[in-house]
Amino acid sequence: MHTLTLAAAQYIATPRDVPRNVRRHVRLASLAADHGARLVVFPELSLISYDVDVTRADAISPDDARLAPLADTARNRDIVIVAGAPIIANDALCIGAIIHHPDGRATTYAKEYPAASEQRTFAPGSGGAPLVFDDEVVGLAICADITHPEHARDTARRGATVYAAGSLFSVEDYATDAAHLQRRAADHAMLVLLANYGAPAGGYVSAGQSAVWANTGDLLASAPREGEALVLAVRTPTGWTAEVIDCPG
Repeated sequence: MHTLTLAAAQYIATPRDVPRNVRRHVRLASLAADHGARLVVFPELSLISYDVDVTRADAISPDDARLAPLADTARNRDIVIVAGAPIIANDALCIGAIIHHPDGRATTYAKEYPAASEQRTFAPGSGGAPLVFDDEVVGLAICADITHPEHARDTARRGATVYAAGSLFSVEDYATDAAHLQRRAADHAMLVLLANYGAPAGGYVSAGQSAVWANTGDLLASAPREGEALVLAVRTPTGWTAEVIDCPG
């Protein structure tokens, strides 16, 4: 079994400043690649910061010229980058992710279960295809998706061995949401990654603590409450291990 490294990026965004946020994505994705990661997942709506007051005019398409540095980084560093963004899917505004692949493709995932506070702005999406790395299959989720057991169940039925969630978990809700992820890991024998914000976003005080849970539900590693960091999950011949890399600046 070959070594495989997957990363969750704990990240701080500048509201509505896509070019600056792209630069921060490139920095963290490059650091993840330096540590051997083949995948890095960012928090919910990471390209604009969390915001429920956007419109269709704020939607970002996969071919947006502002995202070219992400495409270049994915290609040059052989890493898949999952960045959060408002997208148009099935002619509706959705909370989504734009996924840049090393082969130059840009695909999307659309959040299936927007939270009640998001539904005045965003429509439910239809998810997206899992990502395949050797013999590991990564199913994506965005924040409130993980609160619906059927989402993880359906992801597992599609062959996922890893469940990767880009989220905004607040201080008030972190314990409940983390417990959901722990159960998803144990119920479906999937490794679980959480990418959370490392500073307030969208009026919420983020809890940080991006994390990795083993496919038994055991917590392997957790980032600090604040600041940017990478949580790395490393598959070795004897199983999954994890470590946290602080990324100041």
